[in-house]
Amino acid sequence: MSICRLCDLPTPEPPVTAHGVEGTFCCRGCLNVADALDGVEAVEVDAEASTPIPREIPDDAAETFLAVDGMHCTTCELFLGLRADGIDGVLAVDANYATETARVVYEPDSIEESQLPELLSGHGYTVRKRTADSNGDDPAAIRQRDTAQRLVAGGFFAMLVMPWYLFYLYPSYVGIETGILDVDATTAVGVYLPLVMLGLLTSVVLFYTGYPVLRGAWVSVRTRQPNMDLLVSIAAVSAYGYSTVALATGSTHLYYDVSVAVIMVVTLGRYYEGKIRSEATGLLSSLTTARVRSATRRTDDGRETVPVEELEAGDRVVVTPGERIPVDGIVVEGVADVDESILTGESVPVTKRPGETVIGGAVTTDAALIVEVGPNAESTVDRIATMLWGIQSDSPSVQRFVDALATVFVPVVLTLGVVVTAWQFATGGTVAAALLAGLTVLVVSCPCAMGLATPLAISGGLRDALRRGIVVANDSVFEIAPDAETIVFDKTGTITTGDMRVTETFGDERALRLAAAVERRSDHPVADAILDAVGSAVDSDAVADGGAVVPYGTDGIDSSEPLPEMTDFSRHPGEGVSGSVDGRVIVVGTPDLVRRQVGAIPDRLVAAIRRIERDGGLPVVVGWGDRGRGVIAVADREREEWETAVEAFADRDVVVLTGDSGPRVDRYRNHPSIDELFAGVPPEGKAETVRRLAATSTTVMVGDGTNDAPALAAADLGIAMGDGTARAADAADVVVLESDLTALEDVFDLASGTRRRIRENVGWALLYNAVAIPLAVVGLINPLFAAVAMAASSLIVVSNSRRPVVRVSE
Repeated sequence: MSICRLCDLPTPEPPVTAHGVEGTFCCRGCLNVADALDGVEAVEVDAEASTPIPREIPDDAAETFLAVDGMHCTTCELFLGLRADGIDGVLAVDANYATETARVVYEPDSIEESQLPELLSGHGYTVRKRTADSNGDDPAAIRQRDTAQRLVAGGFFAMLVMPWYLFYLYPSYVGIETGILDVDATTAVGVYLPLVMLGLLTSVVLFYTGYPVLRGAWVSVRTRQPNMDLLVSIAAVSAYGYSTVALATGSTHLYYDVSVAVIMVVTLGRYYEGKIRSEATGLLSSLTTARVRSATRRTDDGRETVPVEELEAGDRVVVTPGERIPVDGIVVEGVADVDESILTGESVPVTKRPGETVIGGAVTTDAALIVEVGPNAESTVDRIATMLWGIQSDSPSVQRFVDALATVFVPVVLTLGVVVTAWQFATGGTVAAALLAGLTVLVVSCPCAMGLATPLAISGGLRDALRRGIVVANDSVFEIAPDAETIVFDKTGTITTGDMRVTETFGDERALRLAAAVERRSDHPVADAILDAVGSAVDSDAVADGGAVVPYGTDGIDSSEPLPEMTDFSRHPGEGVSGSVDGRVIVVGTPDLVRRQVGAIPDRLVAAIRRIERDGGLPVVVGWGDRGRGVIAVADREREEWETAVEAFADRDVVVLTGDSGPRVDRYRNHPSIDELFAGVPPEGKAETVRRLAATSTTVMVGDGTNDAPALAAADLGIAMGDGTARAADAADVVVLESDLTALEDVFDLASGTRRRIRENVGWALLYNAVAIPLAVVGLINPLFAAVAMAASSLIVVSNSRRPVVRVSE
């Protein structure tokens, strides 16, 4: 069996080929993509930039995915990766901060999978088994509560420390006598005891409230990747250490306030950032999921309900109408129309008969099926999830600009501090004066403003995005979106609503109501569209028991009159339905079914059928007596704003990507605002198509379905529409909650505005350091002034970040 050159799926016999296009393909869609993008290969990751686990693992090894709680920044990825070196039986660990997941390759002969969480946990990280649904608190919510607790405790102790400085120590430092530092033999204990208490109170702030910062600094040292945590820790610990030594030697010039201010400013900034992120995460809870948790297995004694994980190859499962097929398999009994749109993007259900394969996650619409579980006993949904992780882990995490700057900034600051201290001592200064000069350099260099510049600007962007119904899940949006060159739209569920509806009727005016009378016993999406059109809905439970139609009001149609009674209902799988109404046999379905069951179709209706197909619709013929009497046009409804949304990106290349094929998509091929159409592309082919497009330009993918998830992750930027599935939302960098395509322009405007805010904040932070550090080096400022300047710089950054992000175009 050959393999598709584009998506690596098995090809049919014979495979799809074309003259002038190298290789074999599983479908015409993959062939067209390969032809259009011939010579363009998917983006490969620079081995020096990242060393992810190879997609193919050794034959004697196994692979698993574990959740990781406690990841603090991208440096944690490197640290967790180093854990594999010290554990026998673990070959590699590839952590991803964005998804809080670790991909572990291990030797099953040496170590059990159940042992991995305990072995990999430690040093502040908790590794656990992933679950499809959260039965407990979300890790992000737990982290936010922990940050809040540390912030409250730190704030309480800071309020005990700072009044001493404001009312006693600061005035005495500038020559204002307060009497607090008048020391003699009778008052020494009374004076130094409060100062010792200041040190103890500061210890709580530094080591409890500042623990996450200190741990981040330790991790950065272990991985030899200096980050902002290391810079902040150096300043806070240096001020604390100097003050403690000074107090022990009898000095009253203490800088515990610097340690308190540094830790509280950074922790407050992180809490604010986390609060905005938590709000964004909470808004995703309403999205649906395609995962099936249990299945009905046929046994010798009847049926039993079991978890999907307990299914084995060869088991037979019962799938009733409206249920999702739990795993991939082969139909052994029954004929039914199966809706595979959640996975393939194809809006019209596909008829499945005994001997044909079905995919896990698809929905039976009109009849029950008995499915034999396939050899791997897995669902296509789960296979796509694994593929999704592979795509994400193939792309190295992008460190923030300020963390990249830290790799240079930290050594420079430390070197300057040492040089200044040595110079002061060498030129005749006392040890205390030399240490104080070095401390001033470290304090004034504390990157509070730089550390807050990016996260607070991003939090402001998240806040403004939420107000417009846009959830930003990945910070890279603010750098990528303004530079996007190619916008890829999935058709079904994105450009269209994904819902079938009646658009036109032709012929006998009675055809629509008679068709509805017959279709009310069907669960097919076409039946739903026809029933909606006549303004009647069926209570499915009542009909199953022989009940009547339940009317409801619609646009200008009098639905108070019930549909006529129907008997002798019959299904014709893949073609339509029939039944007796008022003594006449009514056939509703494909043209071929009506011709066989009733008779000829008049030329004027044949012309209507052709026009419907040309416009991308599905013609449903209604016949009785001796001929076809009417034609109903059913189509996947396009969103009213789709053309406006596409035209907004006239300065970029617009591509439409879909699993649909044939006349239903031809109209997009010649649309003036669409530069390229790739039709009939399967899910695996979608991801490869996007990867190839991303190899030549910065690419944004807009989609909604589970079948879009790998493509969303493969793009430089993925945008999921609000009625998309949870997997698509997890794969996407942005989720538009209202399913309004015009909001896409807002995404790009907000990204541009937020990027400008980030650059303003970082620019100010760099300017501050460029001025303050030289002043400290030449001895023109002391630690007190350095602390004030640091706080003022941070205040400017915070104030700038709180301003609304305006709509700008770059």
